[in-house]
Amino acid sequence: MTQELGGFAALELHPNIVAAVVATGYEEPSAIQQQSIPIILAGHDMIGQAQTGTGKTAAFALPILHRIDPSKREPQALILAPTRELALQVATAFETYAKQMPGVTVVAVYGGAPMGPQLKAIRNGAQIVVATPGRLCDHLRRDEKVLATVNHLVLDEADEMLKLGFMDDLEVIFKAMPETRQTVLFSATLPQSIRAIAERHLRDPKHVKIQTKTQTVTAIEQAHLLVHADQKTSAVLSLLEVEDFDALIMFVRTKQATLDLASALEARGYKAAALNGDIAQNQRERVIDSLKDGRLDIVVATDVAARGLDVPRITHVFNVDMPYDPESYVHRIGRTGRAGREGRALLLVTPRERRMLQVIERVTGQKVAEVRLPDAQAVLDARIKKLTNSLAPLVADAEATHGDLLDRLTADIGCTPRALAAALLRKATNGQALTLAAIEKERPLVPNSAPRERTGERSGDRPERSSADRERRAPMPLAEGRARCRTALGARDGIAAKNLLGAILNEGGLAREAIGRIQVRDSFSLVELPEDGLERLLTKLKDTRVAGKQLKLRRYRED
Repeated sequence: MTQELGGFAALELHPNIVAAVVATGYEEPSAIQQQSIPIILAGHDMIGQAQTGTGKTAAFALPILHRIDPSKREPQALILAPTRELALQVATAFETYAKQMPGVTVVAVYGGAPMGPQLKAIRNGAQIVVATPGRLCDHLRRDEKVLATVNHLVLDEADEMLKLGFMDDLEVIFKAMPETRQTVLFSATLPQSIRAIAERHLRDPKHVKIQTKTQTVTAIEQAHLLVHADQKTSAVLSLLEVEDFDALIMFVRTKQATLDLASALEARGYKAAALNGDIAQNQRERVIDSLKDGRLDIVVATDVAARGLDVPRITHVFNVDMPYDPESYVHRIGRTGRAGREGRALLLVTPRERRMLQVIERVTGQKVAEVRLPDAQAVLDARIKKLTNSLAPLVADAEATHGDLLDRLTADIGCTPRALAAALLRKATNGQALTLAAIEKERPLVPNSAPRERTGERSGDRPERSSADRERRAPMPLAEGRARCRTALGARDGIAAKNLLGAILNEGGLAREAIGRIQVRDSFSLVELPEDGLERLLTKLKDTRVAGKQLKLRRYRED
């Protein structure tokens, strides 16, 4: 612990912040943190070029928390993020690092949630505001002074914000803030549009650039499974039926999740235990010893509890919850495949986590293949195989040692040997289902893992259609469960499919998979949205602006 504390303490952060960081399991500052934190602590403007997964959230969150005054009940720092998901992720990180800073409050401001509670939280003195640009502009229209006290501004993933069409919104936000503020900009790339923003709004910025190192884990077979968040436990139980493992470690994000999942596994007959930061050191050592000698087969752990865990028996790692960054992923799956042995790592991915999966693949330099949930036949075959393996060694001399007992029992009960054998099998399997129909009822539904539909942007070498042809061509066939909507904004307004996608994701609060095809024509655009709850969604989007213009999305009548 002393070594871990020294790494972040050397950056001269407040001791309470250092303690909170250590509690999350981080050992040493990453490269982006080592270079950025001193610059931000000194009050300089900064441009940071770094990919997702390099630890950049902590690179700006920790020094900003250090500079926050908890006694002042007013917004002091604004972090802008391009999407609702990223805004929530950043807000959660701030809350984690501020756990030992009484009086510091964080509010996430994004579309798809009621505006009233968000504005109330700001007015009640939340010092940290994490927001998407579109929704923040909505609040500025209600109260133009809402950012008047902010003296720290961070643009996270600035290049993505511009791709999603937030340039005009950013200019509105810049004007609403004090000119004396500190501005920090993070971006994976630095195109001319980002450089132009820096020239206009940053004062003599310092530059930090981090090259992400490719990490390889070639000794471990990796795969991912697409699953809904509320079906993870069912998916894990199905996977355990068919995976041939010796010992296994499962990673989850919270202490409560370790207890819940371990209990579910125990209820199904697995020798499992939880491992989290609340468990005393002597108990932790007993759990690890039990895993080593075979008294336990499965441990469900948080990242911090599993640091340094080295058990040669571990053949599998299940990432039940997505890690926060690629480095954590590499650390987790490194618990298997030790000393040249083979290992297997499975990652459960919810639809909203696909982007992080892509980051993991880029950083590790390896493709994480997709697998499907085992079907009922595979589960049935696996159960019968386990039963066969357990009974086969007993058959050789069973008739000699228990044949007379069999005769007596069949006579006493008045049944055939087949009926008695079936009854004993039922007892041996604890009544576990060994039919296809019964197993089908147990199986969770998983998301459709087909490739995402195209968003309407052109590709290939086909001849360019005239604008009149594009206007007249019939809409593409409508998918089941979707409704087609129309906006008067089109290509002549400077609109691209990604602009519409970003606006609807941020303000509508939808997952990416809920939005179908987006077809951009010259004078209008068509968007496929879920039929269920469409009117509520359109009401939510009625004040949304794209590239400075009102979206005015409405149902498209094709007759």
